[in-house]
Formats: sequence, structure tokens, C-alpha cells
Amino acid sequence: MDHWFQMEDLGGPEQPMLEGYTTLGRLSRGRALLGIGAAWYEREHAGLGVPFPPMSERFERLEEALRVCLQMWGPEDGPYEGTHYRLVETVNVPAAYGEPHPPILIGGSGERKTLRLVAQYAQMCNLFGESTEVVAHKLDVLRGHCERLGTDYDAIEKSIVLAADPAGDPDGLLRDMEGYAALGVDTVCVGPAGEDPVAWTTAVCEHVVPRLDAV
Repeated sequence: MDHWFQMEDLGGPEQPMLEGYTTLGRLSRGRALLGIGAAWYEREHAGLGVPFPPMSERFERLEEALRVCLQMWGPEDGPYEGTHYRLVETVNVPAAYGEPHPPILIGGSGERKTLRLVAQYAQMCNLFGESTEVVAHKLDVLRGHCERLGTDYDAIEKSIVLAADPAGDPDGLLRDMEGYAALGVDTVCVGPAGEDPVAWTTAVCEHVVPRLDAV
């Protein structure tokens, strides 16, 4: 992921944080999307001397960044004048592979700002899979923002991040997935647990994914 420091629950800055863009650019074959948020990992900002402004300003910068990206991906390559970002040109060469542009995923569950930005700019949301009740509430909030902005709620792909290990409790995962699927969740993001990510991935692909297909 696009962090400089490894996550603290994965060992912190002393552990490797592999640079992902080069590899992903080689492998995506047009499947890439822009995942973006308002920043949260203050320790890496402080550690590397990168500004970490107050949350309100971070959300202002996030919205401007979304506008810059959409302008770069569109036919207009002229200047962009924002409060925080000022670009003389918005040239994007080489052009994005996807049409009309790569899907935008905005991560976070904040009801007033984050989900409003999803409704206004994004094609995907990414919520924390705390429970079906919490996700149902967040999706209701997102639907309300879409109705106010005149955007299509059904066109937004719904994704969640799970902290649970699907390989450790496949039966429990499948029960949870039935509930999330009923809410309209399309994508579930999980990550390898333990010290052998290859073995974990093999186990999930061989024993969990086939059962998920039947949900």
C-alpha cells in the first residue's frame, strides 16, 4: 500500500513496507483503481517530516485531489486553482488505461464528509466490516447522500475490510458473508495472517473461495 511506514499492528516502521506502484502497474492490466482517503497514520508523517494538517484541512485537500485527478483524466489539461493545490497544467501522460477513468475508491466510514465524497466522486466505497448492523447504517447514510446529490447509489460498488481471518474460521466467515451480501456488499478485502502468506493464500483460494462462490 502507499505508506512509508509499516502498520504498527504488523510490526511498525522497523518492518518492510514494500513499494507497490511499480509492481501493480506491471500486473494490473487495466484493473487498477484509485484508492484514496484523508490520511490517518500520523506517526509516519511526524517521522518523515511530512505535514499532517488538522482533519478538516485533510478533507479539503482530499476533495481537491479528487477534482485534480478527474481533470487530469478528462479532456481539460489546463490549470487548476484550488485553496490548497494550484497546478499550471493537468497533463496526464500516458493516459489512463480505463475509460472514462480508473474507478475511484474512497476509504473510510465518516458519515458527514467521507460518505458524501463517495456519493459525489467515487465509484466504490470501502467500509470497516465491524458488523452487518454497522455496515447497514453506513450504507443508509451513503444512500441519503446520493439522493441529495442526485447520484446513483446502485452504481457505487460496496466493499468492506475484514479484520477476521477467513482461513481460521471459514464457517463463521460464510455466515457473515451471507449477511453482507444481503446488504449489497460486492467486495470483501482481507489480508494474509501468520508468517506464511503463500500458504495462507493457497488455503483461502482452495478452501474458502469456492464456498464463497455459492453464497
